Amino acid sequence: MTALLLPTADGQLTSYRLRAPVSWPSARPPATSRIAYAAAHVVADPLADNTPGKPAAVDWDATLAYRRHLWSLGLGVADAMDTAQRGMGLDWAATRELIVRSADAARDFAGPALLGCGAGTDQGTAPSTLDDVIAAYEEQVATVEDAGATVILMCSRQLARLARGPEDYARVYGRLLDQVRRPVILHWLGDMFDPALAGYWGSTDLPVATKNFLDIVAAHASTVDGVKVSLLDASHEVALRAALPTRVRLYTGDDFNYPSLIGSGSDALLGIFDAIAPAAAAALHALDAGDRNRYDEILAPTVPLSRHVFGAPTYHYKTGIVFLAWLNGHQDAFTMVDGRQSARSLVHLAETFRLADAAGLLRDGELAARRMRALLAVHGIED
Repeated sequence: MTALLLPTADGQLTSYRLRAPVSWPSARPPATSRIAYAAAHVVADPLADNTPGKPAAVDWDATLAYRRHLWSLGLGVADAMDTAQRGMGLDWAATRELIVRSADAARDFAGPALLGCGAGTDQGTAPSTLDDVIAAYEEQVATVEDAGATVILMCSRQLARLARGPEDYARVYGRLLDQVRRPVILHWLGDMFDPALAGYWGSTDLPVATKNFLDIVAAHASTVDGVKVSLLDASHEVALRAALPTRVRLYTGDDFNYPSLIGSGSDALLGIFDAIAPAAAAALHALDAGDRNRYDEILAPTVPLSRHVFGAPTYHYKTGIVFLAWLNGHQDAFTMVDGRQSARSLVHLAETFRLADAAGLLRDGELAARRMRALLAVHGIED
């Protein structure tokens, strides 16, 4: 087996030997017991100026190829979400193009291709009133609906800044949910993913915020397909799931506790599914077959990887997602829009490498080791 020197948290270099490769099926139909979306990343153009503050330049061929990879495994794609660097480098012009291109690719894909796309308020001009927020949402909702994708109503930094209480959230979401063409997914993103969203739904007290959120869902249940909750609080999610109106789904966004939450009844909309897609698809099919032991066996080694990738500061998890896509040959360069490939340390990335290998998620060990060695060499480490 291939071996290489990797840095450790104590400042040392230790030899690491890769495990035997795991062979995952390359194509699967969608699972039937759960709906599962992978929140997909974008691939930056490595020959463009993607430094902080520059307009996002995307490698469209590689970006769309990755979505086809996810669809081929039977997973849905949640696009233009925080995993795609919304609010962290992916501007509205690139986002709009991503939505249109992904929708076109979904129509061309052989077989069912589930696609949801994020709609927010990040057009670039900061709204100064709630009506401005509503208008910004309406523009993006129309873009997603016109493309034929499911709308995922993302939390809005601009609304969080302007809202003075739960009544303002009820007003904004009420206007939107009264006019959407088909049911949408509401996204509750915790402040560990985006500190600007602290106090969303009108309170920093979680039980109060939850009640405010449930009031909006209950008042518009006919136009809410489900809610995507990313709070990293398993007990809260279970209670929230039980409190939702009939037929409103809970899509877990808990990248720490997803095996138990999906196993107990949540559907899924997860950033980590971008990185662990082959294992996630296999686990969902085991769940379809009623084999909970196999489901748990497949996902258990992915949890340490996910908890590491999503470790504090959690909002930098995208770097680990892109790093793994590069290691696995889904893109030619380890680069990100806004220069975010620099957001995690070499030690962090080395541990990501180890944990991905332990979970059987390095599909070509020789390629992954070669690319890891190249990154190490840039940092002055050669074996």
